Amino acid sequence: MNGFERGTDGPKVIVAGVDCSASSLRAAAYAAGLARRQGALLALVYVQPVLAAGAAMGAPVTGVTEEIAEGLAAEIRESAERVREVWKVRWEFHTFHGDAYAGLVSAADELKADAVVVGASESAGHRIVGSVAVRLVKAGRWPVTVVP
Repeated sequence: MNGFERGTDGPKVIVAGVDCSASSLRAAAYAAGLARRQGALLALVYVQPVLAAGAAMGAPVTGVTEEIAEGLAAEIRESAERVREVWKVRWEFHTFHGDAYAGLVSAADELKADAVVVGASESAGHRIVGSVAVRLVKAGRWPVTVVP
C-alpha cells in the first residue's frame, strides 16, 4: 500500500485547536492526556484570524494576532514545564492563518493528524452558521472530539 495510512496502530499525531477560550484550554488538556496515554505527538494549533476589514482600514492586524500566538505559546510552554515530570507529553505549537475551520483543516492535513480535539463553541451565533467543531465532524476526515 502506498501513501499515508491513518489509525493503524493508534494515533501518532493528535491536533488540538487552542485560542484564548476556556473550552479550548480544556480541550488541550484532554488532548494532552490522550497523547500521553497513546504515546502520540500533541500538536497544539492556534489559527491566527484574517481580519480583512481591520486590515483594509489600516489597522495592524498581523501584529495583534502574532502577539496572541506568542502569548499562547509562552503560556503553554510555562504550563508544560510545570507538569513536565508528571505528564511527559511530546508536543509542538503551530500557528496557521485563516478562519478557525480552514486553519484546523490545513493543520490536520499538513501534520497528518490521526485525531482532532477542539473545545465546544461558546458563541451563540454558531447555532446559525455552525460551529467549528460541527463543521470538522461533518468533514468526516478525522475522528473529532469536542470538549465542553
